[in-house]
Amino acid sequence: VELKEKILTKRAKIGVIGLGYVGLPLAVEFSKAGFDVTGFDVDQSKVNEINAGRSYIPDVAASTVDDNVHAGRLRATTDLSKLCEVDVIDICVPTPLRKTRDPDLSYVIQAVSAVKAQIHKGHLVILESTTYPGTTDEIVRPALEASKLKAGVDFYLAFSPERVDPSNEQYTTRTIPKVVGGVNSVSTELACDLYRAIIDTVVPVSSTQVAEMVKLLENTFRAVNIGLVN
Repeated sequence: VELKEKILTKRAKIGVIGLGYVGLPLAVEFSKAGFDVTGFDVDQSKVNEINAGRSYIPDVAASTVDDNVHAGRLRATTDLSKLCEVDVIDICVPTPLRKTRDPDLSYVIQAVSAVKAQIHKGHLVILESTTYPGTTDEIVRPALEASKLKAGVDFYLAFSPERVDPSNEQYTTRTIPKVVGGVNSVSTELACDLYRAIIDTVVPVSSTQVAEMVKLLENTFRAVNIGLVN
């Protein structure tokens, strides 16, 4: 109840892990909406650019970054211990393919490990990284529950796949529909409340696995059609 109220009144503090083409636009949208946002990245140069009010992503105007940094709503850091200071953690790290063509989850596992070290009761954790169905429940959830807190009870956990189409001016972070699936109904509801503050259409689904499958099928559909055209 307390977190829901914080989200609806935009008093929730948001942390975004991974400040690439997915994380930075998301962090900027949240800060534009009035939330207090801290971006986390292992790349010191990205952190320096953001804190100086500059953008390294073509889809994000430097003036927008500068405005939000100077307004005190947006900042970046490499210090993952500061995750304990936020209410919501959005994980937007890459999941490249290995040479064996299976997903490399090392960045996700590193991010989740950092979250586990700082997680507390009432946290909402959302994974956005593209991955296979079952990742949230089989890898992320057990890792976080090793903190002795229970997902869906002590903290909330959801998956909401990033669907960014870089450089597409028609479909932006705000206008691309957002699919959200939590480990339980409360987690789904809180994540939906959060995204509705910055995204026009939010689509709740029945589970994290369904949300993960949505992205996999979308990518498959796109890959097949590109192959067909070629």
